[in-house]
Amino acid sequence: MKKLFLICFSLLIITACHKEGIGGKSTINGGVKHHEKPIPFSVVYIKYGATDFPGTDVTKYDDHTTCDANANYEFKNLRKGKYYLYGVGWDNSIASQVTGGIPITVYYNKSYNTDVPVTE
Repeated sequence: MKKLFLICFSLLIITACHKEGIGGKSTINGGVKHHEKPIPFSVVYIKYGATDFPGTDVTKYDDHTTCDANANYEFKNLRKGKYYLYGVGWDNSIASQVTGGIPITVYYNKSYNTDVPVTE
C-alpha cells in the first residue's frame, strides 16, 4: 500500500510541475483581425505563463508563427496554463502596421479559436 501511495504521489508531483509551453494536448488557433478585417501573413507571437502584455520586443516571446493568406494561425501541443498572444501585421487598406494582443487561459486537451485583435 505504501508503494502505491508513493507512486501516485510521485505522478501527481511530476504532472503538477509542468509549466506552460509545448508538450500538452491543447491547441490555440484563430485569425488576426483589424476591425474585423483579416490581416494575412501577420506574425503571431506567444508568451508562455503570461496574462499581461509582455511588450513589443518580440525577442521576449517564446514562439511565433506566420499566418496564412486567410490570416489564420495555429499553436499546437500546448500545456494547460496562461498565455499571451501578440500579433503584428500590415493593413494594406490604411498602409500601416497594426499590432495588438490578447491573453488566454488554456485547459488540458482543449481547442481554442481566438482571434487576435490588432489596431494602428
